[in-house]
Amino acid sequence: MATLLYRLGRTAFRRRKATLAVWLVLLAGMFAAASALSGPTTDAATMPGTESQRAIDLLEQRLPEANGASGRIVFAAPEGERLTDGVRAAAVADAAAAAAKAPGVASVSEPLTSEDGRVALAQVNWTAQADALPEGSAEAVQTAAESARDAGLQVEFGGDAVVSEASIGGVGEIIGLAVAGLVLLITFGSLAAAGLPLLTALIGVVIGIMGITAATGFVDMDSAVPTVALMLGLAVGIDYALFIISRHRAQLFEGMDAEESAARAVATAGSAVVFAGATVVIALASLAVVGIPFMTAMGLAAAGTVAVAVAVSLTLVPALLGFAGSRMAKGKNFETGPRAARPTLGARWVGLLTRHRVPAVVLSVLALGALAIPVLDMRLGQPDDSTAAPQETNRKAYDLLVDGFGPGFNGPLLLVVDTPGAGAAADTVAAQVSQLEGVADVSPPVSNAAGDTAIVSVTPRSGPSTQATKDLVETIRTSTGEHVLVTGQTAANIDFAGRLSGALIPYLALIVGLAFLLLMVAFRSILVPLTAVGGFLLTIGAAFGALVAVFQQGTFAGLFGIEQTAPIVSVLPIFIVGILFGLAMDYQVFLVSRMREEHVHGADPTRAITEGFRHGARVVTGAALIMVGVFSGFIVEDSALIKSIGFALAFGILVDAFVVRMTLIPALMALLGERAWWLPRWLDRLLPRVDVEGAQLTRRLRATPA
Repeated sequence: MATLLYRLGRTAFRRRKATLAVWLVLLAGMFAAASALSGPTTDAATMPGTESQRAIDLLEQRLPEANGASGRIVFAAPEGERLTDGVRAAAVADAAAAAAKAPGVASVSEPLTSEDGRVALAQVNWTAQADALPEGSAEAVQTAAESARDAGLQVEFGGDAVVSEASIGGVGEIIGLAVAGLVLLITFGSLAAAGLPLLTALIGVVIGIMGITAATGFVDMDSAVPTVALMLGLAVGIDYALFIISRHRAQLFEGMDAEESAARAVATAGSAVVFAGATVVIALASLAVVGIPFMTAMGLAAAGTVAVAVAVSLTLVPALLGFAGSRMAKGKNFETGPRAARPTLGARWVGLLTRHRVPAVVLSVLALGALAIPVLDMRLGQPDDSTAAPQETNRKAYDLLVDGFGPGFNGPLLLVVDTPGAGAAADTVAAQVSQLEGVADVSPPVSNAAGDTAIVSVTPRSGPSTQATKDLVETIRTSTGEHVLVTGQTAANIDFAGRLSGALIPYLALIVGLAFLLLMVAFRSILVPLTAVGGFLLTIGAAFGALVAVFQQGTFAGLFGIEQTAPIVSVLPIFIVGILFGLAMDYQVFLVSRMREEHVHGADPTRAITEGFRHGARVVTGAALIMVGVFSGFIVEDSALIKSIGFALAFGILVDAFVVRMTLIPALMALLGERAWWLPRWLDRLLPRVDVEGAQLTRRLRATPA
C-alpha cells in the first residue's frame, strides 16, 4: 500500500494543476447535480417490520382519512375560573370552527371540557401526513384558534399543530471552524500550513453535501442527514489533511526535497489515513443492518462524505503542497529546530507512563468506569411534547392536558382491527381493552366502508414516555389477537426504541469484528487490536455516562443550554457507537502505526513506544482538539438530536484521545512489551501485507539508484 500511495502522492504533486482542475470540475458538477436533482427532506421515519408501521401502512390503504397528521388545540381559563362562564364557551366553539376551515384540515373535533371546566381540548385532523401538509396549514390553524385569546383565554398547541420556528443555521459550523483554525495556527505557527487543512476539508465536505442533496431527488432523506454528514466530514477532513501535512513538514525540516517529502508523507501518514477512514466507513455503512431506512441513509451519506475526505487527503492535499512549495517549511519546527533539543510535554508524559505502567492502567480504567456509572440509569425514548422547554407552546399544552384530563390524553393509542366484520370485532376489542388496568378511556370504534378495517382510540392513564404505557401496549398486543394492531405516535416510539435496543449488540459485534480484522492486518498483531477495541468499550461507557448525566439527569444542564431533561433519544446509542468507534480507531491507527514504524525499523518495544508517541502525540492532540471543537460547536443547535450528538462525540473524543489512546494504550503496550507485536506464524502467512509503516518502500527507495 505504501508504494502505491507513494506513486499517487508523487503524481499529484507533479501534476498539481491537473489534479486541482479535476477536483474543481467535480465540485462544479456536484453543485449542478444538486441544483437539478434535489428533492425535499423528510422527518417522517418509517420502521419496516414493526407492528405500528404495519398498522400505518394498512390505514393508508383502507382508511386513509384516519392516517393523516393530527394536532391539539388546548384552551384554558384563568386559574379558578371556568370556560363555561360568560362568552368563553362561544369563543372556544368559534375558534374550533374557524380552525376547521384551514387548508388541508379534515376535521376539528367538538371541544372536550375537563371536569373542573377550566381546560378544553379540540383535536385537529388533517387529510395528509405531517410531511405533506399544505404550506401554511398549521399557521392557519393557529391564527384561527388564537381568536379565543380575545375572550381572556390561554390558547396552546400540541402535536402537528405546532409551527416550528426556523432556526438560524451555520452557528455550529462557524464555531467548529474557528476552533479548528486556532488549533492549526497554534500547532503549525504558519497561516499557509494552518489554512490548507481547512481548505481541503471544506472542499471535501461541500462535495459530500452536494452529493447528498442530489440524492434527495431519488431517496427519502431525513432532514438531519446533511448536518450529521457535515459534522463528521468537516472533522475527519481536517484531521486527515493534518496528519499528512504534519509528516510533510517534519520531513522538510529534515532537509528532504519537497516532492519526495509529499510522496513519502502520503505513503506513510496516508496509509494510516486509509485504514482510519476505512474503519469510519465500515462503522457508518454498517448502520444499514439496523433495518431502519433513515438510519441507513444517514450512515451511508456520512460514510460517503468520509470516503471523499480520504480521497481529498490522498490527492488534493499533495497537489496543494506542490503549490505551497517551501512555504510549508515556515512556522514552528519541533523536529530539527531549537525546540527539538528540549523534552516535549508528550515525551515527558510517555516516559512517565512507561515507568509507571501499572498505576497508569489501573487509574485510567477506574476513572473511565466511574464516568460510566450513570449509564445504569439510562432510559431511551423519543422527543415529545413533554420534553419541550417549559416556555414552548407544546409543553404548555401538554401540562394543561395533564392537569385537566390526565397524562394519557397526550399520547393516545390507536388500535387497528383487521378482519372481515371489523365493526363487531372492534366492539368486542373495545369492551375488552376498557377493562384493562391503566386504560382511562376507549372511544367508540370507527369502520371503513368495506367493513374490513376499524379503529379504536385508547387513552392510557399514564404519560406517553412512561414504563406503564409501554407495559399497557404490550398487554394489549398479547391479549387481543393477531387481527388487532397497535399504532399511534406513542406505540411507534416504543417500537422504534425496541428495534434500536435490540440491534445495538449485533451492530457493535459487527463493527468491532470487522475493525479487529482490519487492525490485525494493519499492525500484524493480535493484542494491539484487542487493546484498541477494549479501550473503545471504556470510551463508550464514559461517553454514554456523561450523556445520561447531562441530558437525562440534568447535571450541568444549564451550562449546555438544556432547558428540559428527557430520556436519551432512542437513535443516539447506536449512532454514537458507529461514529465514535470509527473516530477512536483514527487515533489508534495514527498513534500506534508510528510506534509500529519505529519497531519495524529496529527500536526495542519501550523505545518504539516513546519515539512513536513523541512523533505522533502533538499531531494527535491537535487533531483531537479540532474534533472536539467541531463537535462542540453543534451543542448550540436547537435540535435536541444534533445537540446531544455533538455533546456525546465531543466528550467521547476528549476521553478517547487523552485518556484511552494517549494514556491507557501506551501503558498497556509497555506492559506487553515485545508480546504486543506477537502474531502466530500461520496467521502471519494468511494475512495480506499492506506495509502501513512503509518499511518495504524504504528498502526499495534505498536500493534504487539516485
